[in-house]
Amino acid sequence: MPKQLLIDTDVLIDLNRHVMQAVDFVLNLPQRPHVSAITVAELYAGVREGRERIELDRFISQCNVIVVDTQIAERGGLLFRQYSKSHGIGFADAIIAATAEIEDATLVTLNVKHFSMLTGVFVPYSKT
Repeated sequence: MPKQLLIDTDVLIDLNRHVMQAVDFVLNLPQRPHVSAITVAELYAGVREGRERIELDRFISQCNVIVVDTQIAERGGLLFRQYSKSHGIGFADAIIAATAEIEDATLVTLNVKHFSMLTGVFVPYSKT
């Protein structure tokens, strides 16, 4: 079985905007997408009511949403403390990175800089 994939917010924003690379990537996933509850919050913070909201609701209902438990919160706090200045990682990204670590998942993101402390990062396409 392939390693679990944790999809980062930037890829899913592109999906919601119908960027073809993101659509192709998500449609061809070998398994049900996994997302952090933090990613869910970030997506809903920026969604427009109407079609975008309906599509986001539908997509999230098809995902395995990983909740932030004590173990993820602790690791996220430590990652933020260690990497916020050197990597420019924000608190939400620290929690997403911790989720990937704790779940032993490959993080799918376009933002390698913020997640260079992780060994399992996959960039699904380039925004050129």
